[in-house]
Amino acid sequence: MNKALLSLAIGGFGIGLTEFVIMGILPEVATALDISIPKAGHFISAYALGVVIGAPVLTGLGSKWPANKVLLVLMLWFTVFNTLSTFANGYHSLLILRFLSGLPHGAFFGIGAVVAGKLSKPGKEAQGIAIMFSGLTFANLLGVPLGTYLGKHFSWHVSFYMVGIVGILAVLSVHFWIPALKQSSEASFLKELKIFKRLELWLIILLTTIGTGGFFAWYSYIAPLITEVAGHPDSMVSLAMILAGLGMVIGNFLGAKLAEKFTPIYAIIITLIFMVICLVLNTILASDKILVLVMTFIIGAVTFCLSTPIQVAIINASKGSETLGSSLNQSAFNIGNASGAYFAGLPIAMGYGYTSADWVGAVMAGIGVLIAVGIIFLRKKQVNRKNLNPVCD
Repeated sequence: MNKALLSLAIGGFGIGLTEFVIMGILPEVATALDISIPKAGHFISAYALGVVIGAPVLTGLGSKWPANKVLLVLMLWFTVFNTLSTFANGYHSLLILRFLSGLPHGAFFGIGAVVAGKLSKPGKEAQGIAIMFSGLTFANLLGVPLGTYLGKHFSWHVSFYMVGIVGILAVLSVHFWIPALKQSSEASFLKELKIFKRLELWLIILLTTIGTGGFFAWYSYIAPLITEVAGHPDSMVSLAMILAGLGMVIGNFLGAKLAEKFTPIYAIIITLIFMVICLVLNTILASDKILVLVMTFIIGAVTFCLSTPIQVAIINASKGSETLGSSLNQSAFNIGNASGAYFAGLPIAMGYGYTSADWVGAVMAGIGVLIAVGIIFLRKKQVNRKNLNPVCD
């Protein structure tokens, strides 16, 4: 494997670890800081807010630096503030540190996706981006279960020490393995903001927010689905998370193949249609102890087929400002995280049961299909307009 792509994957592993391990050790953090679990949930929201804000801001500030230097600074930032989180002794200090830890997340993935494409062989750009995102999926397969175990059996601080160690490895690998690159963008940041005039860019951002929100509608309530609907003991949740993580690893690379075989937008449509089918099917099968675990693996695989095609699609729609557009997709992904969990929680709070979250996820994925079809019609309309109004030299 290209060492430069591997260094991006290590960074992705660290980011995936810190983003998701907090969900597994939330009760321990709440107990240690003497706060309620809902209040401890603010640490998840603070990180997501950091991602949403940091993605465009840090990408813009670093646009005139060589891309490899920007990635190094982002990983240093990530490592410092995640390590400092281990020393937080109160609600407010950890809340601030979680926000600061989230700031480099979107910029790293946004710039990293563009760099991964450039470092890949011609025609294999999607696979290069998939290798970077494989770090995120392997974090869910291996890192999060291990970090959760250490946090529960020793101390929640240990989980963040683990993130810090991965961060140090990422800093070293980025420094030594990523070659010297040009600055992230040739245009000024103000000129880059012109991409916001592109309707297709906004549609892809909306597609990412709603479509991936369908995944988080299911994933946010996977624990009670496993224990209360299927009737498994609490210990089975960890196995379910590992199965979901394994599915994510496979789905990530499968999505890259789909993007190469078809086009990114058609790969997105195919994946979202299968997501709708799987989530609806899961509402029927979730009460079966065996089938719910099978579906956990399948849904994890299907949903993460989206990651690479969506990233490639937004890069293609951001010509001239690829890194900014790419980072915006990470902001959209985290808004999808929050919105999927929120909307899926509404019918549960009304007493419709935990499988109602899957119905919400299916609806959100279905809306994503409609948006993707709208993008295809928009492109055809633009092509027809150009044919009717040719530009003469």
